[in-house]
Amino acid sequence: MIKHERCLSPVHAAGTYAGIAAMMSIPLTMKQASILALMIALCHALPMECAVNKKTGSSFWKMGAIRIAMALICAIILNIILPDMTGRFIYMDAEADSSFGEVMTTWMVSQIKMSLMVMLIIYSLTVVQRMLESYRLLDPLSHMLSPLMSLLGLPRQASYIWLVGNVLGISYGSAVMVELEEKGIVTREEANDVNYHLIMNHSMLEDTIVFAATGISALLLISTHIIFALILVWGR
Repeated sequence: MIKHERCLSPVHAAGTYAGIAAMMSIPLTMKQASILALMIALCHALPMECAVNKKTGSSFWKMGAIRIAMALICAIILNIILPDMTGRFIYMDAEADSSFGEVMTTWMVSQIKMSLMVMLIIYSLTVVQRMLESYRLLDPLSHMLSPLMSLLGLPRQASYIWLVGNVLGISYGSAVMVELEEKGIVTREEANDVNYHLIMNHSMLEDTIVFAATGISALLLISTHIIFALILVWGR
């Protein structure tokens, strides 16, 4: 099991980028990095996102407890089933015997690389978001995805919420969900069902791009998200 728990502590309160920055400061194998990446994806920004879930009828504490528990279960399972990956994850920290100048140089280079990567990803996602809004692509896409909702254990009318939550994040998805609840399109119970799915499977576009840029397998990220969401929703 991974021994580098210190990179998880800022992630619960912060987000994915804080987790990646912490990961890059620790010498990790690709197997360890993959497990940490999935734990971060399942269990980041807990205070904010659990508060968002509460607005649409779910328990703040229950949502948080489920995400922590599922992240731990995910880590244990992946530690068992993933093969040994001898390749090294990106390491942007100075060695223990480095001089002060070497430490500062390494720190500045790592910050510049991290900042450029984050700026590029955020800019790209903003362009995608603006295109989806400008050309009103979310509506036709949600209609196409409505049959998929039955397979996921969700109401067919939840396709728009599901799409927004996976493309733009859980906060945007919640805002849409509140609006649909007020219009009577989605009931409080159905919104709660969708929350159980989204806490395991949201921000798939952003999180996948971010971690894939650091060398983590996109297929592993997506498949694990979907499997855990199916287990949680159908298990209820």
